[in-house]
Amino acid sequence: MQMGNLTEKELTALEDQLGSEQTLVANYRALAEMCSDGQIRQSFLSYADQHQQHFNTLMNFLK
Repeated sequence: MQMGNLTEKELTALEDQLGSEQTLVANYRALAEMCSDGQIRQSFLSYADQHQQHFNTLMNFLK
């Protein structure tokens, strides 16, 4: 599916989801920085990476 095929409603939903993914990435990275337990820190960083991948995948729909 290319951007020209998206309805206004779909584009708005995609933009909202992109914003949510960006927020999750930032929050998980911030939590990782505050965490003193290495294992939990790695989990937060892993979650951040997963949401960054989600963001990147969604961005591909806009290209």
